[in-house]
Amino acid sequence: MVVESDLELALDIVRANAAGPVAGVFGPTSVTWQIDREAVIFLGAGRALLLQLAHPWVAAAIAEHSKTFADPIGRFHRTFDIVFAMVFGSLDRALLSSQQLHRRHAMIVGQMPQTVGPFAAGSRYCANDIPSLRWVHATLVETALMAHDLVLPQLSAGERERYWAESRTFGALFGLTADDLPADWAGFAAYTAAMVQSDTLTVSPAAREIATQIFSGARPWLRPPRWYRALTASLLPERLRAGFGFELCERDIRSADNALKWIRRVYPRLPDRLRYVGPYQEAQARLRGEPQPDWMTRCLNRAWIGRPRMDQRRKG
Repeated sequence: MVVESDLELALDIVRANAAGPVAGVFGPTSVTWQIDREAVIFLGAGRALLLQLAHPWVAAAIAEHSKTFADPIGRFHRTFDIVFAMVFGSLDRALLSSQQLHRRHAMIVGQMPQTVGPFAAGSRYCANDIPSLRWVHATLVETALMAHDLVLPQLSAGERERYWAESRTFGALFGLTADDLPADWAGFAAYTAAMVQSDTLTVSPAAREIATQIFSGARPWLRPPRWYRALTASLLPERLRAGFGFELCERDIRSADNALKWIRRVYPRLPDRLRYVGPYQEAQARLRGEPQPDWMTRCLNRAWIGRPRMDQRRKG
């Protein structure tokens, strides 16, 4: 388990290797900024969530400690707020976000309500346990790149290695050490493939219920469109897709394919102000020395993180 002293040791390494106090952990020349600035990464948000839910510890923790059912939009905003603060925030903001996340996770402890996969009923889970942190980190890293490559030119082999090297630093913000993560992209790919094949990922009743509420629940105005549900299901490994009860008919496949064709044609032609996420644009304004983001960036931030500015302290 990652305790506070472990996190602070990891953050010392982050500080020593950061791009700078203003540029933050990664900075504008990083592959991480290149990928995470793209609004198109939202195409993978559903996949990342479902892969996380497929880990019984994560599903139990969300079911018992999260407001996902009552406030799915709030969960979306909180998740992106944490990730974007780590990626695009100033160094102080990124470190603060890391510390806040660790404190929040420290309160998420409990017992498995029933046996799921290799996890026995009554066994303990904790959100700061290394195996669950490593898996959540992996879903974010892998899915962001997958969503990027669905629409934009794929990264070269060298860029993928740089991306993974930077992702190991991203992992340090969770308290994960170099020994907790694979050394290179091939090792990371092997890890994710092994996880998909193992019974460590087993869709529990709690995971299915959460997924149903989010993707086909009783609130039609919050329900993702058919093409997005179909695309999300198609990006899942077949075993997990079946576990969640997702079925893909020809109409579903056609709707996802048509949406992707349209997105691939239109998205690269969008102006940067619409194409890049608000927190990235706020980071660029910060690098230019502007005291605060302009009105359009503040509007984009509200859509992505639920508030007008990323680079400020938030309670909690």
